[in-house]
Amino acid sequence: MSTWNNNREQETEEDTPYVGNLDDIDHIEADAQDNKAFNKLSKKANWEQKMIHDLAFASIKEQRTKRRWGNFFKFVMLLYIGVIIALVIYPLDSDLEVLNKNHTALINVEGVIASDSAASADKIVSSLRDAFKDEKTKGVILRMNTPGGSPVQSGYINDEVYRLKKKYPDIPVYAVISDVCASGGYYIAAAADEIYADKASIVGSIGVIMNGFGFVDAMKTLGISRRLYTSGEHKAFLDPFSPQNEAEVKHINSTLKNVHEQFIAVVKKGRGDKLGNDPNLFSGYFWTGEKAIELGLVDKLGSSSYVAREIIGEEKIKEFSHEDDILERFSKKLGAGVSAILLEVFSPSSLEIR
Repeated sequence: MSTWNNNREQETEEDTPYVGNLDDIDHIEADAQDNKAFNKLSKKANWEQKMIHDLAFASIKEQRTKRRWGNFFKFVMLLYIGVIIALVIYPLDSDLEVLNKNHTALINVEGVIASDSAASADKIVSSLRDAFKDEKTKGVILRMNTPGGSPVQSGYINDEVYRLKKKYPDIPVYAVISDVCASGGYYIAAAADEIYADKASIVGSIGVIMNGFGFVDAMKTLGISRRLYTSGEHKAFLDPFSPQNEAEVKHINSTLKNVHEQFIAVVKKGRGDKLGNDPNLFSGYFWTGEKAIELGLVDKLGSSSYVAREIIGEEKIKEFSHEDDILERFSKKLGAGVSAILLEVFSPSSLEIR
């Protein structure tokens, strides 16, 4: 009986619903709401972190892409510059077939003949040596287009032509005049086996000139006095700010005459019996190519291509002219222009053969 009652009591306790305190229920509901808010904040925080992570990753990826493309373009630019430099140092021949065939060598003598010009002895002599050393060269053309210049530079080139002709007797040398071949230009051309020109080319001007300015009267007008100190009686002769001295003028005329005689001797050596007897031949006059034939200064009319094709017999032309590279041209234009003007105005007169 007692056992049944105990069981009954247990069942009653288990079946009776729990009735707690209202404060406890409020706490439970508040905890549930806090959990929901926390979960919501957690999700929001996770989303923000994910967005920051994605943005950072995208930025890094973009930087890597930019860096790769930047390196690529740098490489392409360096490659381009390298090709340009290579082409400047080792220029390609405009006609690649010439490299493996017999050809006519062409060397340009253009502009004023001076130590710092494209027609300097260093450049022309180097070109001549390269042309003669080439086993495929069957003839050399000096294409002349120069008003003249330094007698020293012209003399160097003239001497080298004779030396190379003696060393390579089977390679003929021809001078072909385009627009003008005067003074020092003709000094060089005289060493050629034959000289060709156009009927309207300017040829000759076999003479020597030295010029300058005198500022003595201008200084008197302006009230300027010259203060000049020298060691040597004639050390300052040709000074443009001092009066001319008769003895010094006589001396310089003697020097010019001596250089002129050297010039005449070079022309006679090169042209020989071809020269005419015109008394003005060495007076400094110049003539057309057509008239120059009559005077014996030119052999025939013809162009470079004509000489290569009809005289040498090798129509293919390979140029051996040495030219300044880009940096040399820029530096010369940047600094030498002003220096040349100042030197021309204020330095002693320069000597040229004209």
